[in-house]
Amino acid sequence: MTATDTKLPCVLLTNDDGIDAPGLAVLEAVAAELAHEVWVVAPEHDQSGTSHSISLHTPLRVSRRGERRFGVLGTPGDCVVMAVRQLMGDVRPSLVLSGINRGGNLGVETMFSGTVGAAMTGLLLGLPSIALSQTFRDRERVRWDTARALAPDVIRRLAAVAHDAPVCLNVNFPDIDASAAGPLTVTRQGVGLVQGIDVVPQIDPRGMDYHWLRFNRGPRENGPDSETTVVNSGRVSVTPLHFERTDENTFVTLQAALGAAA
Repeated sequence: MTATDTKLPCVLLTNDDGIDAPGLAVLEAVAAELAHEVWVVAPEHDQSGTSHSISLHTPLRVSRRGERRFGVLGTPGDCVVMAVRQLMGDVRPSLVLSGINRGGNLGVETMFSGTVGAAMTGLLLGLPSIALSQTFRDRERVRWDTARALAPDVIRRLAAVAHDAPVCLNVNFPDIDASAAGPLTVTRQGVGLVQGIDVVPQIDPRGMDYHWLRFNRGPRENGPDSETTVVNSGRVSVTPLHFERTDENTFVTLQAALGAAA
């Protein structure tokens, strides 16, 4: 961006809810205000929970959905790689935007999130990346208007930072009216709301067993600067994430223990 032109040259959009998801439509409308050129490369179907995965053992099929708009039979990570390394040709996006996810990506749940995974794949390819999610309490009444109203300013403010930082920025919008939302607040990941993962057994019409996996969510102890606490207070959270996950305390403990054993 220049002093006379505040628009980004080119942005790449993706998600994990699928190319026909309402959150992606919201993000496309937002991106049209922020960038001269918008590319959309998103999964053909819902890929929630696929994290950073890419498809190494199955071919990727692409369908053209319009000008600079493609659906991919693959994961969100596949979509980012296909966009940057194949579909966009010599065009390099100045920013990757992933979302807007239907539901929050808070705490340890970000480890499973395809929304965050897509943004992290962009980061792996050397691109500044932002993941965006709209939290909800009622699945049938997601406040897309809140994300639509707040996202443009949030993205503008974070874009310059994202360009200079080797991180993925994870944004969550609160489940309240945009006019009542608090300020954009820098947060830590925290533990979030996931208490475990359940297996739900079922029997199909032919009498065969099948199973659903389901997150078990509930209150957990989160610090005052965690994204969960901040979003629940009505503010917009932004958490800088990176690939390094080494636990420093255990690192020191292991060094001491293994050094002593030697």
